[in-house]
Amino acid sequence: MERLGFPRWRAYGAAGRGASKVRLCDREGCNEVGDRPAPKAPHSKDRWYFCEAHAAEYNKNWNYFAGLSPRKLRAVPPKKNRALQPSAHLLNGNGWSGDGSRSRDEMRALEVLELDPDVEFKDVKVAYRRLAKEHHPDTNAGNRKAADKFQKVQAAYEVLRKAEERKNGKVA
Repeated sequence: MERLGFPRWRAYGAAGRGASKVRLCDREGCNEVGDRPAPKAPHSKDRWYFCEAHAAEYNKNWNYFAGLSPRKLRAVPPKKNRALQPSAHLLNGNGWSGDGSRSRDEMRALEVLELDPDVEFKDVKVAYRRLAKEHHPDTNAGNRKAADKFQKVQAAYEVLRKAEERKNGKVA
């Protein structure tokens, strides 16, 4: 009877499959895998290799700030969690608000109304009324630039008004 299956180029259990070398924990009497390096001394390139339990025991009493005066300890900057910081390209350089709470359209609308990104909606209303009165076609008869500016101000106010309604839970 003929067996069908995957072709074999060498016999199972071939000679090329030796045991892999595993570094054991450097703690005396431990036979666990030593895959966690720890310095033998400060500023030394020599390392101990411990298992997880012995690495935790080794680091338990490690004083990372030994030898620093109280004055220098206060000067040590707190470690920032880079994973939780927003990307630099999303901040003010590309027209986005610093905290990411406003969309690109809202930022453009605020530019048209000559306002800062962190302005409140009541200030948006005041700026809209001021600019609408200043550029209204009735007060600037025949001035095409004023009419264009008036349309831009109206569109910008609509964008910000709808965003405010969405923020407050009203359907726009």
